[in-house]
Amino acid sequence: LLKQPIVNFVVCQLCALLTAFWFRLYLHPSKTSPFVRHVVATLLGLYFALFCFGWYALHFLMQSGITYGIMIIAGVEHMHKYCLVVALAYLGFCQITRVYVFDYGMYSADFTGRMPSLLEYFSYNCNFMGILAGPTCSYKDYIAFIEGKPFRHRELENNGKLQGKTRLNDPSPNMEVVRKLGTCFLSLLVFLSVCKVFPVERNTDDDFIATTPIYAKVVYLYLSMLTTRPKYYFVWTLADAINNAAGFGFNGYDSDGKPQWDLISNLRIMNIELATSFKVFLDNWNIQTAHWLKRVCYERCPYNPTAATFLLSAMWHGAYPGYYLTFLTGIVVTLAARAVRHNVRPYFLGSPTHKFVYDVITWASTQIAICYTVVPFVLLSVGPSLKFYRSWYFCLHIGCVLLAIALPVKPRHLRLKEQQSISSSSDSTDSQKHKAT
Repeated sequence: LLKQPIVNFVVCQLCALLTAFWFRLYLHPSKTSPFVRHVVATLLGLYFALFCFGWYALHFLMQSGITYGIMIIAGVEHMHKYCLVVALAYLGFCQITRVYVFDYGMYSADFTGRMPSLLEYFSYNCNFMGILAGPTCSYKDYIAFIEGKPFRHRELENNGKLQGKTRLNDPSPNMEVVRKLGTCFLSLLVFLSVCKVFPVERNTDDDFIATTPIYAKVVYLYLSMLTTRPKYYFVWTLADAINNAAGFGFNGYDSDGKPQWDLISNLRIMNIELATSFKVFLDNWNIQTAHWLKRVCYERCPYNPTAATFLLSAMWHGAYPGYYLTFLTGIVVTLAARAVRHNVRPYFLGSPTHKFVYDVITWASTQIAICYTVVPFVLLSVGPSLKFYRSWYFCLHIGCVLLAIALPVKPRHLRLKEQQSISSSSDSTDSQKHKAT
């Protein structure tokens, strides 16, 4: 049987889907002011949050209010630092309280341009379309949607050039919503029917560890982790459909003039299942959060940005030890995968056959590496997670460390300096040629 919190979440998301259609049709920007759209989106979001989380939903308002106060008081050059530190501290307090003060592993609350007005800020953080499952989005895109400017906004980003054969002023998202709801249905069906056949916990069962040959362990690990993904496919695709139903998520037109509704999509399922590198997998999983991590950490951290980004991601997810084991493992796997790609891949690009062999090998390696890495994320606790890694003799950890040492890659800040020097020398050469002519 499904637990009550899961039922509450699904019911609220289905209500949000129906509300999103009403929001787009009856509170369209051509009929309603941005003020009314902000108020309705915020109040509905807080109502859904109260229904799912009870009075814990007030944490949404408290954290948003604190960071808004920082934005008013702090200068522009420092506000992003103060907001990040305070938000992480508040989130960390909530997560630690959840895990170590309340029942461990049991349901409790989980929190996860110009200066905006307070209403705009709360609307952005607490709107009914994304308050339960996201996805995160840029403030600029959200405000453009509320004010009825997403279509003009996307065109301006393309330099005002018309794309494709046709252009509509207000494309309908209905077919895209239906397609995504179909994906949700299939994902939920697979999860409910197959997940219990391959429980992840069996990877740490004593009899399974003692009696199962290594090849069978590898196959079972892959199948057990594969069947956990449809849960995320369902949640994130449903959230995307809700936003699209409200008219949010339009991303311009393709080459055939068809509207694209993937502006805030959070995953690309086929790219995930067919990924041939650790990076490709991560680039297509939880996409909007990855964009946020890249902006606030990876691009701003001058040294060891990979490690810093994984650590921030672990802190953002919560206080369960399994999260930190997963992201610490992810650091060494990422470094090893990057080293292999930089040093080994060029030797396989000489012919289509060699490249195909390389793709097959890297696909299998990537899928097993992902499964090995995220087992603690599912198990949550230290004991079972370390038991799993011991049963595999920490082989991936050791192998990745050896590869990262044997196949070094230049640090990111040095690569950026080289690229800048090459770019500047190229520009100076072009200017000299221009003067000579």
